[in-house]
Amino acid sequence: MRAARIAALAIGTVTAAAGLLGWRAAIAPVTASSAAVYTADTIERGRQLAAAGDCIVCHTAPGGVANAGGRALETPFGTIYSTNLTPDPVNGIGTWSFSAFQRAMREGLSRDGRHLYPAFPYTAFTQTTDDDLTALYAYLMSQPAVASAPPQTQLAFPFSLRPLMALWNALYLTPGPHATDPSRGAQWNRGAYLVNGLGHCGACHTPRGALGAELGGASTFAGATIEGWQAPGLTALSTATHPIPWTETELFRYLRFGHSAQHGSASGPMAPVVRELAQLPEADVRAMAHYLASFNAPADETRNAAQAKALIDAAERHGGSELDAAQRLFNGACGACHHAGNGPEVFGQNLPFALSSKLHNAQPDNLLRVILEGVREPASRELGFMPAFRDALDDAQVARLAAYMRARFAPNQPAWRDLEAASARLRAHPSSP
Repeated sequence: MRAARIAALAIGTVTAAAGLLGWRAAIAPVTASSAAVYTADTIERGRQLAAAGDCIVCHTAPGGVANAGGRALETPFGTIYSTNLTPDPVNGIGTWSFSAFQRAMREGLSRDGRHLYPAFPYTAFTQTTDDDLTALYAYLMSQPAVASAPPQTQLAFPFSLRPLMALWNALYLTPGPHATDPSRGAQWNRGAYLVNGLGHCGACHTPRGALGAELGGASTFAGATIEGWQAPGLTALSTATHPIPWTETELFRYLRFGHSAQHGSASGPMAPVVRELAQLPEADVRAMAHYLASFNAPADETRNAAQAKALIDAAERHGGSELDAAQRLFNGACGACHHAGNGPEVFGQNLPFALSSKLHNAQPDNLLRVILEGVREPASRELGFMPAFRDALDDAQVARLAAYMRARFAPNQPAWRDLEAASARLRAHPSSP
């Protein structure tokens, strides 16, 4: 009993201290929408900035109204539901002044003073300039108000104690606009601003520590797992799982069109990101590619092309009687649309599997998810759709198919282990639509 009292006292003391440290006053509500005071050009720029920040992706529930919130975001600490971003005065941000919006984006604080959880990536959004925050606010306030109340986030103790976020912010939040690097050119700085700010690319592509903060330093863009998908490394570390390094040209093609001839097509959570990036000026997407390419040594385009040909040739030569049964499974399930080499485009792009990042990953999850769930909403219609095989193939067949594809199209990579168990795990936890 005495130990329990001491523990309760300690928790109460920490909670009280965090409450005092983390308490912030509410910002007075506004009673009328201020969208009318902004010009059409400002609102249009805000629309593009909202696309850069993928606002609609996280703040729209499956089958729900755009930006009305309610999407379940799975975190290691529990499920967090996204908020209503429409100007509804009761359920949304209709009573928020620009100052309240600015504080939320910079400091992770709601209008009423409550701490927001960093599933809302204010640690990245804080870098946005005041002018861009103004444009973004103008756009959101110009949208139709939706009277929809998202589910309330209810995390388990102690994560339910929002005042503790004050301590988290003290450790991991550096508030303020992005600072340009005078030693770099304008395109690099623009790319860094978009990637690290509204684009919050690190939220998916940078691993996190025990308290949920992105790891910095050499871990930046080193790859992570998000929503059950592997977000690959964007730095030189990416060559650990794919023999062809990313070039600025291929990064641009992937971000702009959702497809790289040397790496594959965007799927999973990356597909809606590409759809949003399509709304940005081409110069902005090129700047993002330019910045990301700076994390890699300059690649030799001629060498990359030769390496791509060598991979395809190796896949053509590989085979054997021990794979005949699996090959028949591949031919029946995949062969009508996919080919070993540069076959015809039947439904959208037809990348040789020997160049697909999914086949070269250290883990099989991305390939297994695509087999089980298909491609329901491609980054663009030009990429084509793919049916799901979760109801047509059992876990043993999925495992056999994935093992064949790995051995056939990435023969220099080690065989994946425990594929049947991995398929069962992913089948039991489907990704969000």
